[in-house]
Amino acid sequence: MPTLIEKPEAEVQNIELLSSVEDLHGGVTVEIKELMDSKLFASMLGTSLSHWRQQGKRGVWIKLPIEFSNLVEPTVKEGFRYHHAESDYLMLVKWIPETSNMLPANASHRVGIGAFVTNDKGEVLVVQERNGRFKGTNVWKLPTGTVDELTEISPFSGWDICTAAIREVKEDRSKATGHSSGNRIYSLCACYDHALFEIQKQDSEIEAAQWMRAEDYAAQPFNQKNEIFKNMAEICLTKLQKDYTGFSAMSSTTSSGERIYTYFNTGTLSHLQSINNPQ
Repeated sequence: MPTLIEKPEAEVQNIELLSSVEDLHGGVTVEIKELMDSKLFASMLGTSLSHWRQQGKRGVWIKLPIEFSNLVEPTVKEGFRYHHAESDYLMLVKWIPETSNMLPANASHRVGIGAFVTNDKGEVLVVQERNGRFKGTNVWKLPTGTVDELTEISPFSGWDICTAAIREVKEDRSKATGHSSGNRIYSLCACYDHALFEIQKQDSEIEAAQWMRAEDYAAQPFNQKNEIFKNMAEICLTKLQKDYTGFSAMSSTTSSGERIYTYFNTGTLSHLQSINNPQ
């Protein structure tokens, strides 16, 4: 009869986890910086995936510099797929949950859409996000999303920015965009709900959704303290009063110091400049 011999704890091999950094969307990023044996890496990756799964992590991003190409095969065998590649690295991704993959597609430009949806009561559709920057902040914001493929807004596809915005609202296709690369283009589209449809939120991404008085949306402390969101709220109020037409560029600075340009009509642009730079 076979005898089970237990090894002393000192002889049990402990497999380390891969070093990772958490992102704002419930995922992790792994950047390999040192040469590693592919078999050791495969063991560490398998153990790490089990650990992340137990923690409820969602997207896993692994950045492999070109000199570590020996690690591509064991990464792919664990179910990772190529996301994008640059001259000196390859980015691979894996969606852990047994739910629809919410990781963004790669693009040279990412087109973001915000939908200012109003009804005949002068109310605006707002949401609270379950993930990302606004998680747990109690901030009510406009529904937003991304157009994953540039062909969705090409003249030959039948889609335009406003159509994409309506689809974002109806399908609530919010994406975890923490790793979007390249330049970003953001469009704020005005939509009107004639039918007063029942709000149906996507529970995996949206914590709550409701109709709110436009003035109350604009008056939120976050909107008043954040230059970009304050400008957008003012534009929404102006549009609601049917006084908004045309486009002009206004430069703003994000909280991270990034310079962006928002497009307004000339009259509203002058009004916003007087608000932001009172004499």
